[in-house]
Amino acid sequence: MKARKWILASGLGILMLTGSSAFAQGNGKGHGKGNNKHGDADDQGTYYYEHHDQEAIWGWYDQNQKHLPPGLAKKDKLPPGLEKQLVRRGTLPPGLQKRIQPCPEALERQLPPPPPDYANVLIGGHIVLLNRQTNIVVDIFHFEVH
Repeated sequence: MKARKWILASGLGILMLTGSSAFAQGNGKGHGKGNNKHGDADDQGTYYYEHHDQEAIWGWYDQNQKHLPPGLAKKDKLPPGLEKQLVRRGTLPPGLQKRIQPCPEALERQLPPPPPDYANVLIGGHIVLLNRQTNIVVDIFHFEVH
């Protein structure tokens, strides 16, 4: 009888250990290649540039396509390695800090005013809301095929 209780307790202990490790999967650091840096599945949807802002940006872009400012011209497109480093809620790395261009006044007037210490800037074909004090990227508007 004691052997039966011991075997039952051991089996239950093994079940509890393997069950808890199954629940823990996917919660460790580094799981999923990139720690969700790009906001794929866990993005909370807190965007600064709302839909109407995006429409205003596209309207401005369509009107100025023939004479785009530095930072939005085709030649200013980021190489893939730098493109991956431009992420929401991430710190702007030094390689991208060198590529910051001011946002044109005509476009700036169509966007909501940025909070204090923040600025709308152009980086490699993107409009970025950037915290100037911490270099944290708050939001990004990607100019992709419209």
